Amino acid sequence: MLSFSSLFRVASTATLALVLSAPIGAHASTIVGRVVGVADGDTVTVLDSDRVQHRIRLAGIDAPEKAQAFGNRSKESLSELVFSKAVTVETDKVDRFGRAVGKVLVDGRDANLIQVERGFAWHFKAYESEQSPSDRLLYDAASSF
Repeated sequence: MLSFSSLFRVASTATLALVLSAPIGAHASTIVGRVVGVADGDTVTVLDSDRVQHRIRLAGIDAPEKAQAFGNRSKESLSELVFSKAVTVETDKVDRFGRAVGKVLVDGRDANLIQVERGFAWHFKAYESEQSPSDRLLYDAASSF
């Protein structure tokens, strides 16, 4: 039979292993609401049911700024896809500008990935380690065309 101290050591080791295996900053949350603004090809504003606005930076992608070539077209593409529509945002990070960074789902489709597939954004390799392995592969394959 294990002593109390041995049992405590085993439980502590198991707990520590679980904590260390969790991704850093893994405080996943979901934002559900309607898109009320599109700043550019990779940033939207979502209004939730409590009438709180959330600035969302689309995870895993980067798009041209409005003043750059195709910047306005990228914004138009994202607007056509999500503006005034109900969305679900899966997020687990806030960027240095205070925006939630997440995957925007509209009608069950990944708007971030669609922007890449349409050619109006590219897979943002600098942050691909923050994506799930399956998203990393999908976004990479979409940016290869």
